[in-house]
Amino acid sequence: MNAQARQLEQTALREDIRDYVAHLQFHMTLQARNLVPNLSQAADSRERLLHNAQAEFEKQVSRQAIESL
Repeated sequence: MNAQARQLEQTALREDIRDYVAHLQFHMTLQARNLVPNLSQAADSRERLLHNAQAEFEKQVSRQAIESL
């Protein structure tokens, strides 16, 4: 095999690897979009968490007030 044929083969291999990596990065980006909630879902989740924490706190405070009577 001459040097020019070897160089063409190596170039083709590099291009194949680049295509594979680009495809893999694209696939990983799509997967990440499916795993991470969008901003409106995250805000709803935070509001729900805050509401639940506040309700739990108020429940604890009201029980303490009843017990102290």
